[in-house]
Amino acid sequence: MALAEGALRELGVERVLVLVSEQPGHKPTVADAQTRLALARLAFQNLPAADVRLDPHPFTVDLLRAERPQDAVLVIGADQWAAFDTWREPDEVKRLIPIAVATRPGQPAPGEGVRIFEIDQRPISSSDIRARVAAGESIDGVVPPLVAREIERRGLYAAGPG
Repeated sequence: MALAEGALRELGVERVLVLVSEQPGHKPTVADAQTRLALARLAFQNLPAADVRLDPHPFTVDLLRAERPQDAVLVIGADQWAAFDTWREPDEVKRLIPIAVATRPGQPAPGEGVRIFEIDQRPISSSDIRARVAAGESIDGVVPPLVAREIERRGLYAAGPG
């Protein structure tokens, strides 16, 4: 959410496209694509400039080649930028779309060729959220209330029988 809000505020964009990868090519997922899409839509429902949709492409470069977005900027956090060289065809991604990197505490500053902007951010990752749920800890105030309720309703990320 902070990334999208920062992009709207700092980059002067009119809308943000939030992509939920159907099958990420770089890491396994805990929840299925439709569940992750539902959670993302709940998280962004109060941000009218956000368009949340499922991305059928396993890698960003595949999406960029298929859709050839015009007047767009790829917005990522500094944590993703730090790992950008491990992405599938990072030079091609840079060729196909301008990149803006949101600065985050404790991350190295991006180098040349990218736009940098600051965001308000809570220093918590999705894996931290899943770990809190698995440990039976509250995620109130960390995720939007509707998202917390949906995670609980679906029994997501809870620790299995011991």
